[in-house]
Amino acid sequence: MSNSKLEIMNRIKSALDDRHSSEKPGDIIIPRTYRRTAKLPIESLLNLFVERVADYKATVQVIDHGSVISSIENICSQKNLSKVVIDGSLSSDFRPSNVELFEDQPSQLLSYAELDSMDAVLTTCAVAVAETGTIALDAGDGQGRRVLSLIPDVHICIVKQEQIVEIIPEAFQMLKKSVEKEGRPITLISGPSATSDIELNRVEGVHGPRILEVLVVR
Repeated sequence: MSNSKLEIMNRIKSALDDRHSSEKPGDIIIPRTYRRTAKLPIESLLNLFVERVADYKATVQVIDHGSVISSIENICSQKNLSKVVIDGSLSSDFRPSNVELFEDQPSQLLSYAELDSMDAVLTTCAVAVAETGTIALDAGDGQGRRVLSLIPDVHICIVKQEQIVEIIPEAFQMLKKSVEKEGRPITLISGPSATSDIELNRVEGVHGPRILEVLVVR
């Protein structure tokens, strides 16, 4: 074990030395004095979310419910997408007709090789955060397995305006049931997948979609 790792482990051990053997996580009350509720009106939340998502080099459009399918079809046409993977629970209101849709469902899961052959993935989301431009998936209806949003090169994500909250603590509260009671994995998306090398050259699509298309539905 390296000296640095040993030092970290020793500090953790030291911090836990005064813990009673019968102590459980819920026994200690942690003061949460940070802000946990929104201040902005709903229209301001929408505008802030759109601004922050665009900052991450994602494409974002604000549309009406009746324009969802036509907007998805336009994206598919513009980007020459022909094979799109969806979760089997995705509503028919969100299914485009100008591409071949491949359903991923518990009874018939697509293989990693099949997912890698897809041009794009189309999902809904669980919640979105205006302050950080973050979209959260919790493997719920219309979202599917976590891997669906990680392998295809393009991710088209549908966000309903009422799903937008202002700050991260609000989002965590909304995701609490998914994690604690249902044990679902949470995926946080802030723009297309990207990283930088040691010379700070930005590289996109390393560990997720290279292109993120967000449709915010009023």
